[in-house]
Amino acid sequence: MSLEVKISKTFGSYTLDVDFSAGDEVFGLLGASGCGKSLTMRSIAGIETPDKGRIVVNDRVFFDSEKGINLKPQERKTALLFQNYMLFPNLTVEQNVAAGIPKDTPKAERDAIVQGELKRFDVEAFAKRYPAQLSGGQQQRVALARMLAARPGILMLDEPFSALDSHLKSILEQNLSGLFEMFDGTILYVSHDIDEAVRFCDRIAVMESGKIMEIDGGRELINEPKSLAGIKLSGCKNAPLAEYVDDHHVYCPQWGVELEVKQLVPKDVKAVGIRAFNIQKADGPGPGVYRMRVDRVSDSRFDRMALMEFLDRRADADSLVAAHEQEMHYLHQRVFWRIDAGEGKAGWDSLPKRGDELFVHIPTEKVRLVTK
Repeated sequence: MSLEVKISKTFGSYTLDVDFSAGDEVFGLLGASGCGKSLTMRSIAGIETPDKGRIVVNDRVFFDSEKGINLKPQERKTALLFQNYMLFPNLTVEQNVAAGIPKDTPKAERDAIVQGELKRFDVEAFAKRYPAQLSGGQQQRVALARMLAARPGILMLDEPFSALDSHLKSILEQNLSGLFEMFDGTILYVSHDIDEAVRFCDRIAVMESGKIMEIDGGRELINEPKSLAGIKLSGCKNAPLAEYVDDHHVYCPQWGVELEVKQLVPKDVKAVGIRAFNIQKADGPGPGVYRMRVDRVSDSRFDRMALMEFLDRRADADSLVAAHEQEMHYLHQRVFWRIDAGEGKAGWDSLPKRGDELFVHIPTEKVRLVTK
């Protein structure tokens, strides 16, 4: 089983231009809204038509602009699960599950397939109900049953958990894991959630502005991102732009300081990534230590997030803006620091507070560098 995609499509000033392949695996498309994830999936399904390129699924050409091939959606044998599941409201659960089965399938075989999938996803009791009579979780299980009943050549899921609460999401994730184990072939999984992508995907393609910035395994993406988009999507809170200074120093114009880094700095460095929980409090000056002031704090269940400003910014650095002026600019000029609160009230009382000035250590070996 395999998938090959090399397509481009232009909408005004926006251009989708992607090139990737996948085998018997769960292949993720990870990116922010509007980056082209869903458009890529819809192009494979035949809902959208690329301007040029080629799409091949299991050695069957779905689309080839040079050869004039463009199979209709119903000819492609794909299964696409949308965010809202797209169940037919006028059909019962069992009719929905049967909807994707080829019309020439004998009735006895069709009925056996439907009953098998209803049982697999534990929705037999709802067979005669309509979608409007089901909960969101039940609707999702019906949609998954319909996918497998169609015996597709490729499975595609477009952010299937975006509309669910966290409790229901955790339950249905187990259903999905079971589905993936049952399916022998390529599964394309679209998400904007790094944790979700890491849980399900063997490899992940990071997308930004219609392009694939990098493709890697989940752990590699988290520990060694290769692009600014990868740094941000991996959950890294600090991702300022950077300029080459020397082999072990970069200048961050948004922060107005030079950072010392352990790894060799490429001359075309674009940005750095520093995880908020890797930052440490220091007793005084030293390598990788900076004077900072805490401008904001916010607490979660187990830790405090401090938003800090460098006190020794270069004189020619970008002018600082106040929080009430441009919020995003304000945030980009400051450092996020996540501190574990520890146990009991004493732990919370010892944490940095707004207005505190202190020494902070950014470990040189924890600074990631990217060139794109």
